[in-house]
Amino acid sequence: MARPITFLSDYGYEDEFAGVCRAVIAAIAPQATVIDLTHGITRHAIGQGATVLANALPYAPAGVHLAVVDPGVGSPRRALAVRVASEDRVLVGPDNGLLWPAIERLGGAVEGVDVSLSRFRLEPISATFHGRDVFAPVAARLALGTPLSEAGEEVAADSFTTLEASEPVIYEDRVVAHVVSVDRFGNAVLDLADRDLTQTGLTLGNQVRVETGGRLHDAVFTLTFADVRPGELILYVDSHRSLALAVNRASAADRLRLGPGDEVVLRPSR
Repeated sequence: MARPITFLSDYGYEDEFAGVCRAVIAAIAPQATVIDLTHGITRHAIGQGATVLANALPYAPAGVHLAVVDPGVGSPRRALAVRVASEDRVLVGPDNGLLWPAIERLGGAVEGVDVSLSRFRLEPISATFHGRDVFAPVAARLALGTPLSEAGEEVAADSFTTLEASEPVIYEDRVVAHVVSVDRFGNAVLDLADRDLTQTGLTLGNQVRVETGGRLHDAVFTLTFADVRPGELILYVDSHRSLALAVNRASAADRLRLGPGDEVVLRPSR
């Protein structure tokens, strides 16, 4: 029986790119269930894709995890297939940092191969569509149970490209955090986790002063959107245990003019 394949990309939904990759998988491993995590990652946004992938995979069935956000396609960057410690899962995608947070979250790499010249790739290979010609066919073969060693050349686990993750800075009177990602509702996820809350002075039910781009905003730290009136700003703990900013029935990213990487200062109201 074929293992399930999850699929994440920045291909979008308007063009055929994601569908063609699914077609390649179906031609090789028609028994494999393909689960589309999302194809709505912002174009070329490796960091966003990495965060979404790492957050989503613990909820996915163990199998092969295909991810393609690949602005360096056609360059010397490697194409990887990596087996991790958790449940013998295999991640397939470009070696540009996209896979790294998920590899770490799933127990670290046990085995890795460079599949750039894999015998399973499609020929002739396109210089600009490795999702179709390299990653999808390799993922399909691995889902059928092909050993990783047959898919490519072995690479050292400590040679993978990593991502430099931002970290919040916690002072006595404020927290300087950064936007990690913005979802389609305009909720801005921060690099501040709920485990850090005891150090911050931010407490559930209390007011928070939010500073973005030199502008001040009033928010309330609450459980969910419906705890405030439509149009009001909240700080809350999201489903992945990260702090996030939202506006009930509107976009916090638009209201606060926020995007990935932007700095946010949080001050508990005294």
